[in-house]
Amino acid sequence: MAVTYERLWQASPPSWRESAAAWRDLAASGARRALELASGAVAVTRAWSGAGADAAITRLRRLRDDLEAGRLAHLETAGVLTEYATALQTAKARLAAAVRAAEAAGLAVERSGAVAGPASATSGGQPAPESGPSAPGGGPPPPERGPSVSEGGPSVAVGGPEAMRVAAEIQAALTAAERADAEAAARLGELARAAGSGWESTPPGQRPAPGAVPAEVRRWWDALTPARRRWLIRHEPTLVGGLDGVPVAARDLANRSLLELALEAARLGLPVDGLRSGAPADGVSLTGADLRGAIPGGAAYARDAALIASLERLADQVAADADPPRFLVRFDPERDGRAVVAVGDPDRSAAVVTCVPGMTSDLASLGGELDRAARLAEAATALDPARRTAAVLWLDYDAPDFVGEAAAETPARDAAPALHRFQEGLRASHEGDPARQTVLGHSYGTLVAGVTARDLGLDADGLVLLASPGAGVEHATRLGVPEVWASTSITDPIQHVPVSLLAAATDAAAVTGVPVLGTAFAFSSPEESLWHGHNPADPGFGALAFPSQADAGHLGYWDRGGTALDALSRITLGLPLDATE
Repeated sequence: MAVTYERLWQASPPSWRESAAAWRDLAASGARRALELASGAVAVTRAWSGAGADAAITRLRRLRDDLEAGRLAHLETAGVLTEYATALQTAKARLAAAVRAAEAAGLAVERSGAVAGPASATSGGQPAPESGPSAPGGGPPPPERGPSVSEGGPSVAVGGPEAMRVAAEIQAALTAAERADAEAAARLGELARAAGSGWESTPPGQRPAPGAVPAEVRRWWDALTPARRRWLIRHEPTLVGGLDGVPVAARDLANRSLLELALEAARLGLPVDGLRSGAPADGVSLTGADLRGAIPGGAAYARDAALIASLERLADQVAADADPPRFLVRFDPERDGRAVVAVGDPDRSAAVVTCVPGMTSDLASLGGELDRAARLAEAATALDPARRTAAVLWLDYDAPDFVGEAAAETPARDAAPALHRFQEGLRASHEGDPARQTVLGHSYGTLVAGVTARDLGLDADGLVLLASPGAGVEHATRLGVPEVWASTSITDPIQHVPVSLLAAATDAAAVTGVPVLGTAFAFSSPEESLWHGHNPADPGFGALAFPSQADAGHLGYWDRGGTALDALSRITLGLPLDATE
């Protein structure tokens, strides 16, 4: 069915998101039932043996397999619907921008989508799409006549070049919506056929070689049939979820599967270790087919309240009703826990910013870090609603927990290979024209980004060093990134606390040598030399400076309405910082 101006205006992205949430709820129910079967199988093996027990285990395994297949089908369906809702929302925003441009030029957009002018001379004009009813069936009555996309698209009655530009934008919005409609229909049709003819195939014969670059991983993934991809997502979710270069939607599906299993296993008191290895030798394989393994008794497998709480917080952060949708790109509950979460789909966004947090960051603090990333995505979308922006929280390293650890470069060097590979993976898995990629490091995260750029290279068009204790280099040119930006608020203690030994000695001499005035002299301006190199916010570092509000402190850079957030969103989009620049 052709997507006309009327149909797109009346389309309701929230309704599709509600449908996706229902499918995800169904998947979560399947996870609970599958883990209950696993727990029951353990009880059977402990209390029963012989032919009857073997038959019971076989039956439980088949039931669990059916639940697993259905659960992943539900998650995949939810992903298709979520992507469709997002694509519709972007197309509607583009349509709205075109209508506003027409109004500003004294033109009108008729109910058919035709552009006419001036606005006062027509009676068929209508408000921008988002100002009309959002539910299906709302909006103006169907047009008496007017071309649809298949009939040649919106026409231009009068108005000259500006009218032509508006008509072209309307046509682009309709074309994008029709493309999304066709893609969603094709993917749902393939899912329906797979449900009837066989969800999975035999396992793939090859896996990417250890150390394969993301571009090679993407080529391997593209060569697989949908059935083999599903086999991998179900039976080897740790592999799929951790491979840079695999499309984000597939990684999200695998990692959501792992998270649900981890959470339900923790609630049942089963070992979560098996979720990382896929098939623990000493326990029940929660991701494999064998329910026969025996779990050793003892307190080691008692319910871990702290682990359960941490996993529940992560599940809440990537809930199905999030708008824009969130993607669980990486998940590992080991130690303090690691996760990479995207607000918006990086593979389908025109601008992608990767946020690297600083010390003490872990799964327990993920909520606050992710909220800040979401504010950046929100601000960038507000600046340009017709352009999709994704903000990724990259928490895939062991961040320092104490000041002594943060004084060393070791955690940053350890993190560098993963960040280098992740950025390359974003480039490899992206669909369509290349995105503008920005890396935003905050506090110790600036050292992680700087060391990565310095030692391995960073696939980014821009690098932002925010509240930096030093980026591991003395000048921005050493980072090898086309744009290097830096800012530190005047009230941020980071520019005074992690100083070099020379700077500390100079400040101490000033304080002790000149009472009162010496203190003012020592701390009235930012230090040039910090723990990890030249202060990036100092003009001598050579970075492009951008403003931060005076009261930002160390965590206020993302405050809504603040100078810093506006600048960060513009840098993410590649826009000038203000109209005068």
